[in-house]
Amino acid sequence: MMKQICIFNVLVFCTLIAICVAAFSDPYKELGVSSTASTQEIRRAYKQLAKEWHPDKSDHPDAERKFVQIKKAYELLSDIDRRRIYDRHGITSEDSHYLKQKHDYSGYNRFGFDPVEEFFGKQFGFDQDISLYHKLSVTSNYFEHTIVPKSKTKLHIIMFYNDWCFGCIRIVGAFKKLIDTFEPLGISFVTINAAHEPSILRKTGADDIPRMVLVLGGHSYVYRENIYTQQKLAEFIRKKMPFKIGQRINDENVDEFLNGWTDNRVRALVLEPRSVTRLRYLISAFAFHDRVAFGFVDLTSKASSLMADRYKVNPKLDTLFLFNEDSVRAVASISMADIPTQTLDNIISTNQFLSLPRLSSQDVLEGVCPAEWNRPRKRLCVILITENSPEYDIARGALRHIALESGYSLERVRFAYMFKEKQADFLNAISKGSFEDNLLRLVVIWRRDSTQIKYEWVDGAKLDIKTADYLNNSAINATKHEINLTIQRLLKTSEALTYEAFVQNLLDEHAQGMLSKWITRLLYLVDYLSDNIEDEHLFAALSLLGTIAFMFGIGYVMMYFVRAEEESLKAQGQLNEGQCNKQSKHVPELKLYELRAEKYNGLVRLLKPGCRTILLITDMQSRTKLIPPYHRAVWPYRRTKTLLFGHMLIEKGLSWYSELLRLSLCTNQSLQINPRNCVGTVIALNGHRKYFCVYHAKHPECARGTKRMIKMTKQLLDRNDDPEIGNFLGVNYSEESDTESNVLFEDNLLDGLSNWLDRLFEGTTHRYYINYWPDFPTK
Repeated sequence: MMKQICIFNVLVFCTLIAICVAAFSDPYKELGVSSTASTQEIRRAYKQLAKEWHPDKSDHPDAERKFVQIKKAYELLSDIDRRRIYDRHGITSEDSHYLKQKHDYSGYNRFGFDPVEEFFGKQFGFDQDISLYHKLSVTSNYFEHTIVPKSKTKLHIIMFYNDWCFGCIRIVGAFKKLIDTFEPLGISFVTINAAHEPSILRKTGADDIPRMVLVLGGHSYVYRENIYTQQKLAEFIRKKMPFKIGQRINDENVDEFLNGWTDNRVRALVLEPRSVTRLRYLISAFAFHDRVAFGFVDLTSKASSLMADRYKVNPKLDTLFLFNEDSVRAVASISMADIPTQTLDNIISTNQFLSLPRLSSQDVLEGVCPAEWNRPRKRLCVILITENSPEYDIARGALRHIALESGYSLERVRFAYMFKEKQADFLNAISKGSFEDNLLRLVVIWRRDSTQIKYEWVDGAKLDIKTADYLNNSAINATKHEINLTIQRLLKTSEALTYEAFVQNLLDEHAQGMLSKWITRLLYLVDYLSDNIEDEHLFAALSLLGTIAFMFGIGYVMMYFVRAEEESLKAQGQLNEGQCNKQSKHVPELKLYELRAEKYNGLVRLLKPGCRTILLITDMQSRTKLIPPYHRAVWPYRRTKTLLFGHMLIEKGLSWYSELLRLSLCTNQSLQINPRNCVGTVIALNGHRKYFCVYHAKHPECARGTKRMIKMTKQLLDRNDDPEIGNFLGVNYSEESDTESNVLFEDNLLDGLSNWLDRLFEGTTHRYYINYWPDFPTK
């Protein structure tokens, strides 16, 4: 009965999810707000859109449907519980109260018993408050769309569990203590049921449950310790923090650090009476690393004694200073024995921008000039168009002076500047593709939403000044007056800005380049391997790498000697050729190499592409008779650098020649060759492409021409053992051919070699391909 009820609940639950997901689209998009928007921002957006899309005020045909969607989106996001469930599960239905009950697994006690207690009894002493895992449980959708994007500025710790994992039940108490300790520091804790979300378990690299995973900067780091204590987890988090998250500051580099605001970041100086920085300060530094550069000072070190006197800090307290462009006077400071994380984040977030920030990315634009749809509460942003050049530093300094002296609230008016060459798309949108030669122009913009802006140029402003005397400069005073008049006029509810444009997101000037991305990935890979490879696995991997390196080393040595032999052969030829060039009266020498085992690789196997070896086959008796005519035939080709010429004694290379013919015939039978029939044969070897061409006075290709070749081919096709047998030696002639053939003497074996060489270089000779070059006998 209980199983049937559980199955029924699951079916109802799945049906509700299908209905809920299909209810309507993303409520944040419906209201035009971000997923981190506050309740006040959601209420303002709803009021503005409700006025615009009310069926009684709008003539749009879809106004009624749009108004209903806006109302439902507001009802969902204004309910804290329903908004939390949507963020974690993507559920948008009003029936999500059922999901709350399902989410915390309260149904375990609906039947009056606890399965763990019923099975084991209370004497085992398990901490059975497993509902903690259920209350913090999230889905893969929440992991992909919330945890991973937010991990760029916020640390998340995920505990993978299972309902029937007794190890998970055993560490519930320890997990509670970790939450109580680290959640106030700004670390978010969630849980994921590994049985329901196995893909996330594999994606994060976790291999077992219970297992904790730290998600930091879009990467997952597995906590592999079996001890869940505050000290162990703190050490793990410190180890995984980016190494550039903060800089150690002392008396020598403090001025350089404070004057480095040209990177468009505020300077935060944290002075504490300890050598190891508190974890909460590192977490805050990671949260604001895009906007604030952190420097950490050890007050107990002698290298920072002058700094303590300079800022008059209590050496027993933790102190935070925030500096903008003014490196002498801090814009904010706090000194306490233990600065709370919330207080620290509030101070930093309030002062996270310079007095005159550069609009270097869309995030900076959102922070400095946030979108505001309502006209009475519109926010203006005064932007100076300039170039990234030192010659415009005075103009930017003048606008900074005007911004500091302006009495406007930062919630209504902000000042900033922009580089023309970096944000060309934005400037083309507001200038319609044209821009005057004078770059120092001021524009006032009002962002109505993420893409639509209204703007107006301040034509009377002139910042092309030559001196930095901001107080006594009439041009600056006139520009300041003109800016004030324009702002006061535009802040009025009834006043509208002149122009309107639709813009794209700004280019992120701080984005990592390809090299930085590859270095980051390489460091992450090294860190991942160091965490996941055990000692025995490491030794096995090192042994394998050592074996591979040894094999490559032996191969390199062998190749070195082979190349040395080849180079020596070529060097001799080049030396002879060089000597002939120096003595122009002397005829170039033609070098003939004898094919032996020690020269086989250089003459055949290791020939470079395009090179060939022309080889004459002789025996001891005919050697003296055949080499001179062979020398005369190849003499015209002595200057060709892609040719090598040689000769071979058939007594030494008979086995090699027999194997070469067998490979070309594609047969497994050994050939019985008469060495005397091989005398006078010339073969052209292409070592790289593994083929050769054959010349012999009795070869069908050389003896009778095309008719003879056709007749021979027909005769060979009548044989059943091998259709290509006898192609090289001409031993299978018919009686008719024997009677027609003339008797050849050794002196006439090479008479047709010259013509054959011409056809060889024309590419008309037949090629015999083989799979590999056979070994040459050493004895």
